[in-house]
Amino acid sequence: MFGLEVGLLILLLFCLFCACAFEFVNGFHDTANAVATVIYTNSLQPWTAVTWSGICNFVGVLTGGIAVAMGIVNLLPTNLLIDQNVWHNVAMILALLFSAIIWNLGTWYFGLPASSSHTLIGSILGVGLAFGLMNNSVESVNWGKAGEIGLSLLISPLFGFSITIVLMYILRRTVENKAIFKEPPKKQAPPLWIRIILIITCTLVSFFHGSNDGQKGVGLVMLILISIVPLRFAIDSRLDKKELHTHAASLHVLVSSLDTTRLSKEAKEAITLVSKELGEMEQAIPTKANEDIAPEKKLEIRRDILLINKQTSIIKKEVGQEDTKAIEKDMERLNAFTNYAPTWVTVMISISLGLGTMIGWKRIVRTIGEKIGKSHLTYAQGASSELVAASTIGLATGLGLPVSTTHVLSSGIAGSMVASNGIKNLQPKTIRNIAMAWILTLPVSIFLSATLYVIFRWIL
Repeated sequence: MFGLEVGLLILLLFCLFCACAFEFVNGFHDTANAVATVIYTNSLQPWTAVTWSGICNFVGVLTGGIAVAMGIVNLLPTNLLIDQNVWHNVAMILALLFSAIIWNLGTWYFGLPASSSHTLIGSILGVGLAFGLMNNSVESVNWGKAGEIGLSLLISPLFGFSITIVLMYILRRTVENKAIFKEPPKKQAPPLWIRIILIITCTLVSFFHGSNDGQKGVGLVMLILISIVPLRFAIDSRLDKKELHTHAASLHVLVSSLDTTRLSKEAKEAITLVSKELGEMEQAIPTKANEDIAPEKKLEIRRDILLINKQTSIIKKEVGQEDTKAIEKDMERLNAFTNYAPTWVTVMISISLGLGTMIGWKRIVRTIGEKIGKSHLTYAQGASSELVAASTIGLATGLGLPVSTTHVLSSGIAGSMVASNGIKNLQPKTIRNIAMAWILTLPVSIFLSATLYVIFRWIL
């Protein structure tokens, strides 16, 4: 299988199993974000809710694209992504998987709605930092991408909290039926119209959770495949190599013709490097119709595309709009060869997330439904918090940014409680525990993955 020796094949299969386990844990860890409101408002029975949520998560992964997945992959430094030593790559993958699963299971056990997104990203940052320290490399992490992702993770829960308060205020002013602001009668379904809204918002949160969080699992599997079987998965061999050569040549001509007289020294150096990498790419791509790209050249081409992508981002800041659009057009086609995921990877992660969604959901559901606020969750609170969460996650997915479904929805629930009876309506102990998990997730996962990476590098 994949032409690997037995020992490496076993490690590959083990890593793929662990990636599925991470996504499975992610499923039951984050299921509460979608189903807590419909369960605590009696809109759906628990098993009906989690089964439906699992199906929607499954569909979300299948249709969510790969923009978020590639954002996860590209967090790591280029040198680590194309390390020729497969055992170093195995150490990286094992450190990522173990640290993410350990923290996710720990917070789930204590019923804390911590973020799987923070956990995975922290694990990636930890491995990148450890790699940089061990190799005296300044480029330990793609800090530009890390800053972009960090900002989205920071802003999204604040957005969920504040917008939910605004939405609750609008509902109180516009909805005449005040029953939706009262505690739901026990074992009694809500009015049909509010029940439909709650089921729709549950569906949307589940779907967008799959399309965003599911992509993180896809990105994790691609990291495994690129790291352990680079000659097979470094670039998408399904695409026409002629197109790769055409756009490489087109970009080469374009970059070479740029007027450098008004460009900075950094931009000039970027142009020189891009021209060099494009020249190497053109030589590595065979021109004969029946000749495929040599396996050992595929990793070089991936490296070239990653470096070109980084350098063209510098060039685009200083050239005209017309040249920028032309560069982006060629780069989009080149990136298609590295930013991809085989169908079987997406299906595997879809099944893992969907099955995980149906198991182990009670701990977090209880925290979100009962312990964030002092009063019982009302119809209006459930609908407004989930509507804001679905909108936020859907927008982030469209922009290719990973966000925390957990933090967005739990902050939305908190916002709805504050909107109902003020800050005194929050349970301080629960809010403190959630905030502590939020604060600790990144540093703990960074430290844990960095330590594990060093240990695995020493063992392997």
